[in-house]
Amino acid sequence: MINSVEEPLTLYSLNNLVRGAINKTLPLRYWVTGELSEVREASNGHCYIELVQRDEVTNELVAKARGTVWARVYSLLRPYFFEQTGQPFAAGLKVLLQVSVGFHELYGYTLDVCDIEPAFTIGDMVRQKQLIIKRLTEEGVIDLNKELDFPLLPQRIAVISSSSAAGYGDFCDQLLGNRYGFVFYPRLFPAPMQGSGVEQGIIAALDEISKNIDCWDVVVIIRGGGATSELSCFDTYDLACNCAQFPLPIITGIGHQRDESVLDVVAHTRAKTPTAAAELLIHAMLSQATMLSDIQAGMAVAAKKRLDDAHTRLQAVLQRLPVATALFMQSQHHKLDLCQRSMEAASPEHILALGYSITRVNGKAVRSLDDVMPGDSVATMVAGGEFISVITEKKK
Repeated sequence: MINSVEEPLTLYSLNNLVRGAINKTLPLRYWVTGELSEVREASNGHCYIELVQRDEVTNELVAKARGTVWARVYSLLRPYFFEQTGQPFAAGLKVLLQVSVGFHELYGYTLDVCDIEPAFTIGDMVRQKQLIIKRLTEEGVIDLNKELDFPLLPQRIAVISSSSAAGYGDFCDQLLGNRYGFVFYPRLFPAPMQGSGVEQGIIAALDEISKNIDCWDVVVIIRGGGATSELSCFDTYDLACNCAQFPLPIITGIGHQRDESVLDVVAHTRAKTPTAAAELLIHAMLSQATMLSDIQAGMAVAAKKRLDDAHTRLQAVLQRLPVATALFMQSQHHKLDLCQRSMEAASPEHILALGYSITRVNGKAVRSLDDVMPGDSVATMVAGGEFISVITEKKK
């Protein structure tokens, strides 16, 4: 029973008492950690958030509070947070916020956000990166792409990058302008290289490449510079898992020498810049060209040695045989000389010097009209060098 002397409180009065108690008990600003479960930007410039805490074992919610970042604070906080972390102020991030505790008679308990510490979020991102690497290791996939054989002649290159990225242009210029005249066939599979769409964009590009997997030798993922903090979009489990298990060697050129993303960790080969990625491919071609040149030179030396040895043996025999036999041997020696001249006349260098040429498409010699199609890019070797042309039509 209510004491007749005691007057009942209105809800507003009770809430007003609660507000006064909170203001008196919690008058200061407090640093609070939590996870952003909701971030909503209003048209008036304010940002409304929901901050939650989860149990570390069960992941169940154990605490939740609404919060407000007033427009004046949010206009400074949002760009500062992105500059430091490379991440937008968005749901899913772990944050350290400075708040004041408030209570409104109509809207209830709320937190007014005054400041943020980006280093806390960066630290959590580093921890998440380490957990992803540990998971990939435990699942046995982290080194799968590294174990693939690198192609001897990596000419057909599937490039994943932004079409407007300066790094993509630098990469292509480096390949096409290489001083050895090696021919490459890069093709762009566009994907965003920063922001929240990176993961799905690269995975979609990989799916597209896999539809014609036999048409490509390697995959190159590159971007054109950017802040270190922007590398966090390459630190996701799904992206790393897809790249680690891709059936072609993947080369990355997305960061700087001292910044290694999870994608760099699982890739077959990491280059620090797009230009360095192009140089890696050029060097691979040069290595094979050098080996072939050494083999050719070795064959020429071996053939000359055999001829010299045969000539020496003939001279020794001539000194021991009668005149008639000597004449016969001289005849055979003459035939041997003619044979040597025929070999020299049949050499590719001699044939090219006579005005002939050797035409190849995709590295294979063109032996008939059926070996080429309109639109094919062909390399024609002539005396003194090589030139590239495109087939416009065929005539018999």
